[in-house]
Amino acid sequence: MHVVAAVAVRGDLVFAAKRAAHKSAPGKWEFPGGKVDAGETPDDALIREIYEEFGVPIRVLKPFHRCTTVVGAQGIDLDSYLCSFDLENPLSSSDHDEISWIEIQNLQHYDFAAPDIPIIGKLLAGEHLHG
Repeated sequence: MHVVAAVAVRGDLVFAAKRAAHKSAPGKWEFPGGKVDAGETPDDALIREIYEEFGVPIRVLKPFHRCTTVVGAQGIDLDSYLCSFDLENPLSSSDHDEISWIEIQNLQHYDFAAPDIPIIGKLLAGEHLHG
C-alpha cells in the first residue's frame, strides 16, 4: 500500500497527530497523510489528505524519506515529504484525538506508528536541515 506523510517542520518543532480510537493503529502518533489513490500523484494525495483530515491547505516542499515497513501481513510503502502550513495551522482533525507541534529532540518519547519510526531517525539526525 502506497501512503504519503507530511513532515511539517517549524524551527525545532514538527507537526504530528495521535490516531483516533476508531482508526487503525489507535493511539499511535504519526506524521499525517494517507493513501495515494489510483491516478493521483503523491503530492496531490498529500494535499488532499491533509485538507480532508485537518481542513487546511498544505504546501509540499520536497521529498524527505521513503521506506517500506511490514505491519502485520501488509507492506506499507511510506513516502514522506517536507511540507509547510503557510496560511493556517491545523486546529483539529477528523481522524486524530490529538494534534501537536512536538520538539524534534523529544520525538522518541512518543509512541509512533511503525512506518513513521525511520522518519524520526532522520529528523533527530538533522537531515531536514540539509538541501
